[in-house]
Amino acid sequence: MSVTSGSDVELERRYRRLLAVHPWAHRRVYEEEMLAVLMADARPGQTRPGLRDTVDLVVAGLRARLRVGARGFTEPAWSDAAAVTGLLVALALTAVAGKNLLDQVLVDPSLPPPLRPAAPDVVDWLRVLGWAAVAVTAAVGLRRVAAALAWGGVAGWLVLVGPGVVDQPGYVVDTLPQFTLAVIAAAALTVPAPPRRAARVLGPRRVAAVVSGPALVVGLLELNRATSPLFGGGPVSYESFYGLTAGSEPVMWLYLAGLAVAALAVCVPVAGLVPAVRRRILVLLAPVAALALVIDGALAGWATSTVHMGHVIPLVPAQWAMLALVPPVTFLAGVLLVRRREERQRMVALGRAADRERPTG
Repeated sequence: MSVTSGSDVELERRYRRLLAVHPWAHRRVYEEEMLAVLMADARPGQTRPGLRDTVDLVVAGLRARLRVGARGFTEPAWSDAAAVTGLLVALALTAVAGKNLLDQVLVDPSLPPPLRPAAPDVVDWLRVLGWAAVAVTAAVGLRRVAAALAWGGVAGWLVLVGPGVVDQPGYVVDTLPQFTLAVIAAAALTVPAPPRRAARVLGPRRVAAVVSGPALVVGLLELNRATSPLFGGGPVSYESFYGLTAGSEPVMWLYLAGLAVAALAVCVPVAGLVPAVRRRILVLLAPVAALALVIDGALAGWATSTVHMGHVIPLVPAQWAMLALVPPVTFLAGVLLVRRREERQRMVALGRAADRERPTG
C-alpha cells in the first residue's frame, strides 16, 4: 500500500490549480492523466511546480481556451449577430461621414463668412464613399470585400489621426468612438457567415428601415442647420436642445419627433430579432458605449481644461491605457455574461425536461 506524503498532496493541489486554466471539457478528459505524468516527473519532496511546468501549463491552457472561444464565435447566433452588426455600423459610419461632408458643402446661414468651414477635401469624400461601399457590399453578400474595405478604414484612421496623440490629443480622443466603431465593423464582417446573411436575418423591410434611419437623422440635422435662426437683425425667437436650434417650440418638437422616428427605425428591427442574436449585437456594440461614457466622465475635466488653458494638455500613459483597455474588456465581459446566462438557461431547461420525464406516484 502506497502512502501519500504531505509534500505530494501539496504539489498535487498546486498542479490542479494550474490545470484549472484549461477548459473544463479538456480537464474532464485529460486532467487525471496529465496530473499523473506531472507527479511522476516531480522530484522527491517537491512542493511547488517548477517554473517551466508552470509556464507550459498556463500557456497551453490559455491556448486551449482561445481555441474554444474562437470556435464559439462561429456559432450561428454569433455569425448572425456579426453580419447584422457589420451592416448597422457601416451605415452609421456612412451617416457620420456624410454629415461631416454636408456640413462643409452646405453653407450654415447662422455663421459669418470668416467662420464658415472650408470645402471638403479628398479624405472627406473617401470616408463617405468608403463606408458606403462597405455597407453596400455587406448588404449584397460580398463579405470579404466589405471586411477588406472596413480594415482599410481602420488603417486610414491610424495613419491620418493616430500621429495626433502627441500634438492633437483632444481630436484623437473625440474620434476614438468612431475608430472603435470602425474596428467593430471590420471585425464583425471578418467573422465567417453565409452569403447575404445580414439581409436574410433582417429581411427586406427591416433592411429598408435600418437604411432609412441614419439617412433621416442626417437629413433632419442638415435641415435644422440650414434653417437656424439668424442673429443681428433684431429680436429672434430661439429654442435650443443639444445642438438643435429652432425658431419656436413646436418646430423643435417636430425635429425631436423626427429623430425619435429615425431611432425607432433602427431599434425596432433589431429588437425583433431572436434573443440570442439580439444579445450578441448588444455585446458587440457595448464597447462603444463604454468608451463614450469614459470619455464623457473620466476625461471631462481634462477636456474642459484643454479648452480653457489654450494649449495642449497631454494625456498620461495611464489615461491612454484606460482608453485602450475599456473596449476589449467591455466586450469580453459581455461575452462572459451572455455565455453564463445561456448556460444557466440550458441547465434550467434540462432540469425541467427531467422533471417532466420523472414518473409520478
